[in-house]
Amino acid sequence: MKIVIIEDEELAASRLERMILQYDPNINIMAKLESVEESIDWFHNNQDPDLIFLDIHLEDGLSFAIFENVNISSSIIFTTAFDEYAIKAFKLKSIDYLLKPIVQEELNNSIKKYKDLTGANSKPQFDMNSLLQLLNNNQNTPIEYKNRFAVQVGTKMKSFGIDEISYFFSENGITFLATNGKSLYSIDSSLDKLMSQLDPKEFFRVNRAFLVKHSSIQNIHVFPKSKIKLDLIPATAKEVYVSQDKISQFKAWLDT
Repeated sequence: MKIVIIEDEELAASRLERMILQYDPNINIMAKLESVEESIDWFHNNQDPDLIFLDIHLEDGLSFAIFENVNISSSIIFTTAFDEYAIKAFKLKSIDYLLKPIVQEELNNSIKKYKDLTGANSKPQFDMNSLLQLLNNNQNTPIEYKNRFAVQVGTKMKSFGIDEISYFFSENGITFLATNGKSLYSIDSSLDKLMSQLDPKEFFRVNRAFLVKHSSIQNIHVFPKSKIKLDLIPATAKEVYVSQDKISQFKAWLDT
């Protein structure tokens, strides 16, 4: 079986690759692609795989844009942090999905489902236009963003309101919450999932590792070739730069 992974977080893509090979070490991972643009270029120049694991949100937009530019015959398993309503839409359209963070058993079941279907000489069928309509309708409904986060500290639990949180970041596969009081706590969530839970007017993902709150930005340094570095409160152990492909969006976000 030949598989392509489309995922813009390097750690998440590597973890997914390990999980797939744990299911079957003979599977051929043809490519790990990070963006809509890179995916379009790859599919124009390579044979379609049997199966694609496709992240919904990529660094340069929604992955659905890939299908507007290339015809792909592969079966697809979506990886998503969308809410329950959207997941129902996937089910209605007979699209298989894995809700992040992905667990091994669910991944195994998804691949088995694909193999069972292809063994019966059929493939999962879906109507991309109808799916987009369902998702757009969902986006037009009022959204309730997450306003509190519970963290475990030893044998105790603490709860922080969104006004107490400065930013989130990922390191070595672990997501951390940074408070205004300069404390760090690990949380059981990915940055992808957090992006669907937080108000985009307040939080912006400046790169793969940092999801920052507007009020946490102390200074913005602009260097030649539009390179931007941020000083955050509390201070970070590593320098934080805005990804080159996100600079225009970041400037627009600052202006809202």
